[in-house]
Amino acid sequence: MPGRRIWSALLLLGLAACSTLNPTAPQLYTLTPRAAVGPGPRADWQLLVETPAAAAGIDTPRIALARTPTSLDYFADVSWADRAPNMVQGLIVQTFEDSGRIVSVGRDTVGLRSDYVLKSELRDFQAEYADPGAALPDRVHVRLSAKLVAMPRRSIEAGETFEATAPVRGRSFTDVVAAFDEALGRVTGDLAGWALSQRLKPAGS
Repeated sequence: MPGRRIWSALLLLGLAACSTLNPTAPQLYTLTPRAAVGPGPRADWQLLVETPAAAAGIDTPRIALARTPTSLDYFADVSWADRAPNMVQGLIVQTFEDSGRIVSVGRDTVGLRSDYVLKSELRDFQAEYADPGAALPDRVHVRLSAKLVAMPRRSIEAGETFEATAPVRGRSFTDVVAAFDEALGRVTGDLAGWALSQRLKPAGS
């Protein structure tokens, strides 16, 4: 009998290992917002963009939704391709690059020298329900607080909060992703336009 118990334990262990090695992978999504930055003078200062800070409920690859202002849940079987703050950081950098109005911009992890650092906090990044009993969320809400910090003295030169909502215009999950694209595109476009309009100078000038 002891041998049978050992065999059963090994069988259960093997099944557990298989389920760990072959989990059901969620459907992955990424964002490609079309952020518009208006024309203006080209900035001659260099910028590094830090990963936005975020609360634990948002600092995750899981796609958040809120039925009430005090609750947070997640869509099942879907996920962002990266943690939300990492994804937003990359899209902020891309928005500055696409504007063609700055001499140099990059992620802070690349280790380059910069005149300014963009520090930010991602405060809202979720789909929301106007009616908690509805079958689907009706809008996406994005809110980002940002500060431009002069280097190397680390003084805050300017600060602002950017916020946008976008309606979910259909009943499929791709419509939710499209609303995230729209809301985030407005936030990153407004952020880049605001930063580029500041009268900043390169360090040492």
